[in-house]
Amino acid sequence: MTSSPLKLAALLAGAALLAGCASVGPDYPGPPAAVPKAAAAAAFNRAAVAGASPVSPPARWWDSLNDPLLSHFIDQALAQSPTIDAAQARVRGARASLRESRTKLLPTGGANAREISARLPVGALSALTGRTNGGGGVKTVDLYNADFDASWEIDVFGGARRGAEAAAARAAAQQAALEDVQVELAAETAQVYVDLRDAQARLALAREDLAVEARVLDLVRERQAHGVAAAGDVERSETDLYQTQAQIAPLQSRIDQLCDQLAVLTGEEPGALDGALAEARPVPTPPATTLVGDPASLLRRRPDIREAERRLAASNAQIGQNVAQYFPRVQLIGDIGFTATEPGQVFRHSSFSALGGPSLSWGILNFPRIAAEVGEARAGRDEAAAQYRRTVLAALQDAEASLSRYGGQRESLAALALAETSAKRAAEATRLRYQAGTAALIDLLDAERQAIHARQALAQGQAGLTDNFIALQKSLGLGWLA
Repeated sequence: MTSSPLKLAALLAGAALLAGCASVGPDYPGPPAAVPKAAAAAAFNRAAVAGASPVSPPARWWDSLNDPLLSHFIDQALAQSPTIDAAQARVRGARASLRESRTKLLPTGGANAREISARLPVGALSALTGRTNGGGGVKTVDLYNADFDASWEIDVFGGARRGAEAAAARAAAQQAALEDVQVELAAETAQVYVDLRDAQARLALAREDLAVEARVLDLVRERQAHGVAAAGDVERSETDLYQTQAQIAPLQSRIDQLCDQLAVLTGEEPGALDGALAEARPVPTPPATTLVGDPASLLRRRPDIREAERRLAASNAQIGQNVAQYFPRVQLIGDIGFTATEPGQVFRHSSFSALGGPSLSWGILNFPRIAAEVGEARAGRDEAAAQYRRTVLAALQDAEASLSRYGGQRESLAALALAETSAKRAAEATRLRYQAGTAALIDLLDAERQAIHARQALAQGQAGLTDNFIALQKSLGLGWLA
């Protein structure tokens, strides 16, 4: 009698010791070195082209554009966009799955209460009770039972621990995916806002251009009436006027669409931001110095790289989870309860019963299936490793390409600024000549029209530079720390 508790204690101690042993399957060695040269570089290859600094950039990059309304919309989008809500729900689901996987390392059990009525032959009842009853016939017996059962599958070979390891990696991957959504959403919100301001500026310039075209057409018609201009001159002026006029309605429609798109991105209904965005404002301009950090900081920062790395870790743990199926399963089971034929006798000492002991099962005939599952898990790990390398290479390419485009747009904008200045000076010179009587009104109007076209090109170039700045921040993986 006294040896049973000692045996049970020894068995539990041994089981706990075995459960603390190393898990089967390969330990995760960390991500492969996908870009060793870039990881050791002090700066990006295209940083000089873009005039970028290797100083670490701020997470809230949009504040450097100095547009409080833009910052407000991005903050609102990150706080209440349905896209963010969906990503956060996936994170909660992954964390719940992790908690569920960890419960497999713990004992399980439950309480039960039963009332059973049985019609038994008297002979069978005698066999069950050990009593001798004469005669035959059938007798009804009521049984009342209350018990608590528990079981614990001891994780001797670490299969459950590998499962929890995989679940933890998948939860971290979902967190990184959420951060990647934040990066994408901040950049998309900013780009829509910039496109809106660009469309408003182009609409204002188109209306200016239309007014000049109308004055030119009136002048050409007047010259035709005096026999100075030909009919073809009138047709060309009308063509210019109608082409300019045709730009206005699509621009207004584009503005409406962008207002609605920005509203949806920030979690509002279409039309909700029309009042706040009705007043045209300049396109925000990037800071004079663009901070980009170095390639190593990019590899640590970009959420899609961390997501791919965590999925690689999860697939590696999956191998051990499947390898553990090769080994026996050790389980401790126990049950204590009370059983009686009368309700009032259930919890008496004489009604108490207890049973317990170890259980061993080994699916030897399942080895071919287990081998296939292990092979599938190893292939999944190799695929995840390849996907990780591809993600790293694509991220680095994205950053380098964004730096190159940004640098090219800076040079283009400088040339457009010179062209706009030249066109403005030409228009001013023609105005002075017109006032002095040495230039015709048609010449002045043509010079003003050229100046407006140069301003339109410059405005588009400025919007393009800001768009490229936003794309650069996105390629650097910024925005998720906000």
